Amino acid sequence: MEHDPLRKSMKRREVQGGIRFVTFSTYQRKPLLIRPGVADEFVTAMSKARMEMGYKLYAWVIMPEHVHMMLLPPESVALSRILTSIKVRVAKRVMQAWQRMDDAILHDIVDVNCRTRFWQYGGGFDRNVRTDEELAKEIRYIHRNPIERGLVTRPEDWRWSSVRWWMGKRTGEVECDELKGSGGAWQLWKGYM
Repeated sequence: MEHDPLRKSMKRREVQGGIRFVTFSTYQRKPLLIRPGVADEFVTAMSKARMEMGYKLYAWVIMPEHVHMMLLPPESVALSRILTSIKVRVAKRVMQAWQRMDDAILHDIVDVNCRTRFWQYGGGFDRNVRTDEELAKEIRYIHRNPIERGLVTRPEDWRWSSVRWWMGKRTGEVECDELKGSGGAWQLWKGYM
């Protein structure tokens, strides 16, 4: 089955000033992001879209077949525009490289219309984060995802994540935005165990 009917009927509800927890997947959840160069390309695209559109980035992780991000779009920019910008950049750059190399993976990512696809159909999953407790819980979930999957034993060992930034090791890391206000989510965050 190529398209999930539930994905077609899902509507994104934009809440101005609301932090969003976003998840999206590669085509047929194939581990296309496991290659270091591809994951690095995602980091570059995420950073460029952030500079161009001014969204706040609070946490992120790139897994082999999906991505989680915690972000706050500016009032003038729809979440879908941010995600499209990132996804198109990644797909275009990676697919061009794979075509130049005649990479065998290209045969595994052809849809029913005989087109190669990098990302899964649909916009992915997102929801509004409404409380500091929920924000802390989801940030912990994002950073523990590589451990839960057995990819590493410590969160900071996963290269494609904001966990080191959250731990205070900020040299060479993608900078995240600090949460403003009472610091509730910062105070609620108690690490990963």
